[in-house]
Amino acid sequence: MDEITGRVLVIDDEAIVRDSIVGYLEDSGFDVTEAENGLEGIACFNHQKPDIVLCDLRMPHMDGLSVLKEINRTHPETPFIVVSGAGVMADVVEALRLGASDYLIKPIIDLEVLEHSIVRNLRQLRLLEQNKTYREALEEKNKELQHRLDELRIDQQAGREVQKRMLPEPQARIDGIEFNYKILPSLYLSGDFVDYFPVTADKVVFYIADVSGHGASSAFVTVLLKNLTNRLKRNLKRQSSDDILTPHMVLERVNKELVDAKLGKHVSLFWGMIDLPSNTLSYSVGGQFPMPILKNHEGVHYLTGCSQPAGLFASAEYQTYTLDLGVDFQLMAVSDGILELMPQESLSEKEACLLDWVNEGKLTVENLENLIALDASKELPDDITLLSLSRTR
Repeated sequence: MDEITGRVLVIDDEAIVRDSIVGYLEDSGFDVTEAENGLEGIACFNHQKPDIVLCDLRMPHMDGLSVLKEINRTHPETPFIVVSGAGVMADVVEALRLGASDYLIKPIIDLEVLEHSIVRNLRQLRLLEQNKTYREALEEKNKELQHRLDELRIDQQAGREVQKRMLPEPQARIDGIEFNYKILPSLYLSGDFVDYFPVTADKVVFYIADVSGHGASSAFVTVLLKNLTNRLKRNLKRQSSDDILTPHMVLERVNKELVDAKLGKHVSLFWGMIDLPSNTLSYSVGGQFPMPILKNHEGVHYLTGCSQPAGLFASAEYQTYTLDLGVDFQLMAVSDGILELMPQESLSEKEACLLDWVNEGKLTVENLENLIALDASKELPDDITLLSLSRTR
């Protein structure tokens, strides 16, 4: 027989039958408590809390159905086996309807049948108890997970606020140049970043950055980038270094700090500086794609230049390019996330479309979401950023 044992309460008013059952079950290794009537059985149950009850249906004073109702009311999980004479099947049906787990017909000739029923019901009880334990443990884990998710959400909200505070005003006018930008993050925190600021009385710096990956780890690199920019500005003010006035030297600094930090992150970066008296743009490129688009008196075209993203290789080299902006110009820079949402099939078609959008005045901060047919119900595959510079006199 099965090795499963447990505490059994036997309730039967016939002493001979009860003694026979109790003796057999004790020999089989069960811990047995006996009661000779229903009232005594209820008292024993409340005191002993057995694992299973075996109860005769026909007893004086308090019959088996009444015992079943009382026990099932307070402990519905306890298996209850009814024992009935062959002539009272209606009571058996009623007992099953009230929650009895099995029934046996008197006289019980083969007590192994009784043991088998008890073992089967105890096994089912053990499974229910295990399931309950697993369910409670799972609920506890879910509560812990929800707590951690709530903490993460709070951290993300705090991180988002920090990141927003690092960003410049979405619209600004610096020495006659209009700056506008929009960042559409794929997650709560963005790996895209922009900034613009005057560095001297006649020079304005701006940049657009796209950190590899998404979320908090990528957003952290934007903090490093902002911190480096602030240090370079302080160095210029203290006259300890003028690296910030030479775009390729800035990229070299960014590359070295990311490589040394060993964060496993790199950043695509376009860093530009406008000299206001000469209307010239000096810039350096670190893996930026697509390149910014310039619209001026010469037409509409992509800026030239290429190099490796910053943070991949210590040996990466960068250079500074210079061009004439003209008196009136518009410069549009986008992160590569926009390419994933453009409907054209080939990369060359997407690049041509971006040129058309700039030429026709469609690529604007206000019109960005309409151009890419952004679906608010779907997550973006990547961060999307648009930085716009323009001057009209």
